[in-house]
Amino acid sequence: MGCLDMGYEDNVRRVVPYTPGEQPGGRVIKLNTNECPYPPSPKVREALRNLDTDNLRKYPDPTCSELVSAIAGYYGLKDENVFTGVGSDDVLSMCFLTFFNGADPVLFPDITYSFYDVWASVYGIPYKTVPLRDDFTLDPAPYRQKNGGIVIANPNAPTGIAADHGVIEEILSSNPGVMVIVDEAYIDFGGESALPLLNDHENLLIVRTLSKSRALAGLRIGYAFGQKKAIKYLNDVKFSVNSYTMNTPSLLAGKAAIEDDRYFKEIRDRVISTREWVKKELKELGFSFGDSRTNFIFASHKGTLPGETEKDFAKRIFGSLKERGIYVRYFDKPLIDGYLRISIGTDEEMREFIRVLREIM
Repeated sequence: MGCLDMGYEDNVRRVVPYTPGEQPGGRVIKLNTNECPYPPSPKVREALRNLDTDNLRKYPDPTCSELVSAIAGYYGLKDENVFTGVGSDDVLSMCFLTFFNGADPVLFPDITYSFYDVWASVYGIPYKTVPLRDDFTLDPAPYRQKNGGIVIANPNAPTGIAADHGVIEEILSSNPGVMVIVDEAYIDFGGESALPLLNDHENLLIVRTLSKSRALAGLRIGYAFGQKKAIKYLNDVKFSVNSYTMNTPSLLAGKAAIEDDRYFKEIRDRVISTREWVKKELKELGFSFGDSRTNFIFASHKGTLPGETEKDFAKRIFGSLKERGIYVRYFDKPLIDGYLRISIGTDEEMREFIRVLREIM
């Protein structure tokens, strides 16, 4: 029978998918997916209110020119240095597909954004994870080994810890022959951006998002900075996959969000202030965590019940909070199964979180 004996599943690309945080309905306190607790800029609302819906019958601008120009202008770059996509996940996916096409493994930390190994698996890219130090900080030394590319989330997720400028520069300088991607999804909340290094390193790509600090997770807007040649390579692949990746409302809203710098800084600063207050409260309750430079805290606790381990405590508190309508993130994975990742909400939400936490501990 030949090929007739084969089922279609013999040709299926099988991967273990990324698992996003729960998106519960109803009235809950949602601290599990690192979304901004405040609404988007009023200018975003105005831009969407003034949207001519008749234009939705037309395809959007494939070059995303107005959004690209707004981003480039804000950061003091040229349009040729900016790439856009449907959230930073789409941008990162295009980066993997474009730049990681060799036989040597791509390197990224063993504790980091859990989508990296998924993309590598989907695209058939060899990869190798590199251990963080015991305190979850980034050690640049292991990245001197032969590799086909490097991906660093800075500040890191889910740990929240930021590597200093010198560490990123050391990794770049010791790997001139491969692309180094620095995922700066959370950079607005703290840490040092790699942007000042862009002119000196043609192998650097910096990926960012409007989902976190600019409150547009629901519209999926991401972007990348790179030298002209690297951005051209990205666009060549993008236009070979889908020329019209970003829709018209997203293009309008993204431009409006970038242009409202005052509002962006206002809500960013509020999140940072709340984060620092929550750190103090968690320390008083006996939690341990690194110095988060993000909009979340990655915390562990030695336990409060007889014989309770850090993992036992994390699972118990996660379940008890959920029963009370408060959602945080728990990762049942080696090395991090004793931690809870707690997104920063409004002051009111975080006061209630701390109040409930005191009750259930």
